[in-house]
Amino acid sequence: MKSFAVRTSIRATSESIWALLTDAAGYAQWNNSVEKVEGTIALGQRITVRPKIDPGTAFAVTVVGFEPSRRMVWTGGMPLGLFKGERTFTLQPGADGVEFSMREDYTGWLAPLIGALVPDLQPAFDEFARDLKRAAQGA
Repeated sequence: MKSFAVRTSIRATSESIWALLTDAAGYAQWNNSVEKVEGTIALGQRITVRPKIDPGTAFAVTVVGFEPSRRMVWTGGMPLGLFKGERTFTLQPGADGVEFSMREDYTGWLAPLIGALVPDLQPAFDEFARDLKRAAQGA
């Protein structure tokens, strides 16, 4: 199973971080790894993410987990469980504010084949966390 993950401490409230993570229209203002997010980020909603790492590409995902100021899960992929990508955002109280983590896992019968075509997203994950921290801390 291919996966990517990042974790960082953010000196901000979980509510202010959550507000950034759930404001689709605002992503391009604070996040250098995302060109645009279209739709409404809410439980059961389908959104489209346009990453800068692969211009012209759009990923349609569904928000399948939504616990305000705590946890959010986006999934996308192919029918019948052939391929699935799942991104989980987690906010937990930490010693110096909030511990933010983001993880993306690829599963399914075609995961080995499709996963081999997925570029190294770790730099984009690291950039996402840095940008979120900067925006939430007002730096």
